[in-house]
Amino acid sequence: MAHLSSAATATKKRKRESSKLEDRTRLKTKSKKNTATSKEDDPQAAILLLETQILESRRNYNNITTLISTIKQKDAKEETVVFTVVALCRIFCRLMTAGCFVKSKGTPEAEIVIIQWLKERYQEYVDILLVDFLRSDTASKQNIAFTLLMRLIEQESKSEGEYSWRKGLLASLVEVLLLLPEDDPIRQEYAEKYMKTYDDLRFYTLQSIAACFTGDHDSATQELITANSTSLLSTLDKPPESSDALETFYGQRPAQQKHQLYSVTAHKRQAQEAWLATLRSDLSKDQRKVVLGIFTSQIAPWFLQVEVLMDFLTDSFDVGGATSLLALSGLFYLIQEKNLDYPSFYHKLYSLLNAGLLHSKHRSRFFRLLETFMSSTHLPAALVASFIKRLSRLALHGPPAGIVAVVPWIYNMFKRHPTCTFMIHREIRDPDERKDLEEEGMDDPFDMEEEDPMQTGAIESSLWEIETLQSHYHPNVATLAKIISEQFTKRSYNLEDFLDQSYTVILNMELGRELKKTPVVEYEIPKRIFTASDTELGPLGVLMTKVYELS
Repeated sequence: MAHLSSAATATKKRKRESSKLEDRTRLKTKSKKNTATSKEDDPQAAILLLETQILESRRNYNNITTLISTIKQKDAKEETVVFTVVALCRIFCRLMTAGCFVKSKGTPEAEIVIIQWLKERYQEYVDILLVDFLRSDTASKQNIAFTLLMRLIEQESKSEGEYSWRKGLLASLVEVLLLLPEDDPIRQEYAEKYMKTYDDLRFYTLQSIAACFTGDHDSATQELITANSTSLLSTLDKPPESSDALETFYGQRPAQQKHQLYSVTAHKRQAQEAWLATLRSDLSKDQRKVVLGIFTSQIAPWFLQVEVLMDFLTDSFDVGGATSLLALSGLFYLIQEKNLDYPSFYHKLYSLLNAGLLHSKHRSRFFRLLETFMSSTHLPAALVASFIKRLSRLALHGPPAGIVAVVPWIYNMFKRHPTCTFMIHREIRDPDERKDLEEEGMDDPFDMEEEDPMQTGAIESSLWEIETLQSHYHPNVATLAKIISEQFTKRSYNLEDFLDQSYTVILNMELGRELKKTPVVEYEIPKRIFTASDTELGPLGVLMTKVYELS
């Protein structure tokens, strides 16, 4: 009985163990099915699986084509597309690091075919980033593409032995940046984060900009490239002072000590070529102002041969207005700093003294530059006198805000050029000549129409215009004009104190002035406006009646 019972017990144990084994098998089978189903339902898991397979074996390289086709699907979700794009970036970076894109002399033919196929797929992927993503209207897609492209540029430059920046991804990226809309923030981000920070990126970006102007483009595309190139180049700071400052590289640091990336002259040459290509295109008036505004601080220091800019400056002068003034500022910089000869400089400056000068919104800028241009004490007295006389004549018809800048400037010129003070007071020693002047007066020898400031005869004239301004209707102007008739005890006036005057400022000064004595005003309140009496119309009534009849 005991034996039977033990056998029965053993049989029951075997049945329970077999049932547990079947349950485990069913659970494993079920879990495998669930995993497969989850991968089908989760596209990101499927993408990760394809990525893992590609990196495990080259037999799975065809998965790259599958991932690229996923990006091109029109009905694909945006999250899936973005995840695929990032995954492909990781894949290609890993393949570059492993040397899968490099072929040597002893590489078998079959291996070369695979390398060529990989490069074609990589180029297809890059084109998607450049065209479909970076030039997209969606900011998120642009930012993703820009980040991935910069990651690929870094990997490209560090993976290959002698990397060709001219033929690499950077050149294509710069070309697309120049074709983006003028207000696109990606270009500014590239300039601030990369071009201004890394010496190698700046060097090859300048090289790529110059190359972009050599292609055939329609007029609209050429204008866009010019505008964006101007915007990109305008972000450049001053060039490095020595080769020791060239130490920040985005890609692989060149091993050769004589490499062009270590040469300040080579960097300047690339900047010069990029700027010349931009300046030789048709710049708009606003673009010229931008270029001329930064000419002395950010453009001229990059040039190895500054004299090549003379033609651009003289052409800019012919534009007129504020552009001419800025062009003269650039010419004066070349004369003063680079010792270039330009004999007609003051002739052109004199031509800017026209009737609209004191009414111009650029009046303050003009007087600041005029103060600089006329600062030399070695200028001929006849030249200085012509400027003084012409501005005095213009002040007769100028606004008060403009006159208050002219008078202190004239005072400073007299202190700097004492020979011109004969225009204030000239003693006539011949009694007969003095008598004739007192009885008949004299004609002003100054020729306002003469274009040559050395031939105007201003030095023989007098500043009767300033004395006339001493009776100006505005008390501030009249008071200021009287300083020319007083002793020159003040060393000079700070012109900045008079440049920002306007009607509003002058009016507020008068309204805020404290009156020592209340003015007496007499007036009579009229009893009638349109009628002279109860039966007759007055002058205003008659006028209103005629207006009514004509209408």
